[in-house]
Amino acid sequence: MSTDEEPLEAGYDAALMRRLLAYLRPYRWFAILAVLLLLAMSGLALVGPRLTQYALDVAIPKRDAGLLTTLAAAYLVALLLEFACEYGQAVLTSWIGQRVMGDLRLQIFVHLQRLSIPFFDRNPVGRLMTRVTSDVETLNELFSSGIVTVFGDVFTLVAIMAMLLVMDWQLALVAFGVIPLVLLTASVFRIRVRDAFRDIRTRLARLNSYLQEQLSGMRVVQLFGRQEASAKRFAGINRDHLEAHLRSITIYAVFFPVVELLTSVALAAILFYGGLRSLHGTLTVGVLAAFIQLTRRFFQPLQDLSEKYNLLQSAMASSERVFRLLDEPVTVLEPLKPRGLPRPVRGEVRFEGVWFRYGGGGAAPTASAASPPGSPLAAVPADGWVLRDVSFTARPGQTVALVGHTGAGKTTIISLLLRFYEPQRGHITLDGVDIRELSTDELRAAIGFVQQDLFLFTGDILRNLTLDAPITPEQAWAAAARVGADRFIARLPAGYAHVLGERGQSLSVGERQLLSFARALALDPRILVLDEATSSVDAEAEAQIQRALAELMQGRTSLVVAHRLSTVLHADEILVLHHGQIREQGTHRDLLARGGLYERLYRLQMSPSSGGA
Repeated sequence: MSTDEEPLEAGYDAALMRRLLAYLRPYRWFAILAVLLLLAMSGLALVGPRLTQYALDVAIPKRDAGLLTTLAAAYLVALLLEFACEYGQAVLTSWIGQRVMGDLRLQIFVHLQRLSIPFFDRNPVGRLMTRVTSDVETLNELFSSGIVTVFGDVFTLVAIMAMLLVMDWQLALVAFGVIPLVLLTASVFRIRVRDAFRDIRTRLARLNSYLQEQLSGMRVVQLFGRQEASAKRFAGINRDHLEAHLRSITIYAVFFPVVELLTSVALAAILFYGGLRSLHGTLTVGVLAAFIQLTRRFFQPLQDLSEKYNLLQSAMASSERVFRLLDEPVTVLEPLKPRGLPRPVRGEVRFEGVWFRYGGGGAAPTASAASPPGSPLAAVPADGWVLRDVSFTARPGQTVALVGHTGAGKTTIISLLLRFYEPQRGHITLDGVDIRELSTDELRAAIGFVQQDLFLFTGDILRNLTLDAPITPEQAWAAAARVGADRFIARLPAGYAHVLGERGQSLSVGERQLLSFARALALDPRILVLDEATSSVDAEAEAQIQRALAELMQGRTSLVVAHRLSTVLHADEILVLHHGQIREQGTHRDLLARGGLYERLYRLQMSPSSGGA
């Protein structure tokens, strides 16, 4: 799957900023305090130039040492107060930024857990990791050093402009003469800066996705000697990321010096025009000195806003992606008023005319002229459907096996029962209740699922058995003992406290599969679903599991997806799927006697050349 990012909307979106600011609401009083501290800083920044003017125009001409000392002391106090305000503001904004980002990360994680499996089918893990880490960290910078400080910069600009106009409006107009050029420069670079940061995020997501995939599959890479080819491809992706960063640096390196140059032009113009007026006696030296100080302070917020603008562009690109993720709809919806299962749960599973295709938008099947009259295929197109009009019933206590070639639709049936996906047509019921009317928590609590793709979490074995569910250690130990997992657990150095590595790689495939059995059985479910559950264990381990399952399946509804037919010979009913349809169903003996598809599959597997038992 491609790891490229989806195209984002062009232009500045004020709605994004309003949505970002909404995250400040729980901390609004701290944000208000931070803004007040910034306003105090801005006011204190005006004190120095006014004291300088008074010293040059009054204290020095009068040779009043006492007044000069008082003015210097006042200047020092103003600087100390400004430092205290700046310190408090920096601590507050950083605290707010960290709190907001903690909330946002938690919201993203909770939303990811609610999203349906089709979303994860089409989105690489590396891209999602970029959302939770890099993109959120960019927004953290915006909250920590961007949004709040912008208020202070804007207030400082307004206050300095007002003071300059009050002191001498003519000289103020000279200082303001370069502002249109600053705004023009900002508008010229605005789109380029945003595109550059967007480019960086796209390439970073691609880099993370490729890195995650290669590290997860390192055994395969080394096994087939693809290290050099993998490194070359990584070098290309890494080079793209580097070039994107260099482009942003180039834009920044041009933008910021241009603002600095315009500041110098403004100072030169003030010095020239103000100096001429001082020579003619229409402007005092103190006013000129104060103007120079205030003009430097005036362009400092402009430069700071220019820098914050780059941060804003990066944050806008990141927020688009973060909010696009948060706006991703949950396709498997919880019912508004969920029904409860009848008590006690009997475990009857019924599929009624179920049609399904991956990526289907929910449209009902339509007639196809290519299908023969009377055929089930007459109601659907020839391509795209994974399941076609599937109907069967697994009664309480029955074991129903699903067999067929790879791609026949066996695992899809299990995924629909667990509501990982929704069928486009038909109904699935549990004890007579449509599963779409049940909460997913209640539905899945009734089902113990052992999947073909084993997954164990980093942590000790006991936690992997309970997954932090309200299960006592005794229940977990009993479940492990019933499937025979306690034997190898007892040989581990710390037993049930033994800490597993990532995905349980320190265990054999068979041992991981035994833990998956114990985990599914620990909650004592009414329905057992086994998806190729014994495909990776040796004959001895499989025989042990089969003995345990024979006892555990008593009184339970069991759905068993099996590739090896030897594992389902004693099933109460076997469904033979072919191209998404149930072509045959019955017991092992009945299907063999029928001499159809199942009989051919069985003889193919049992023949000596196939390696079957």
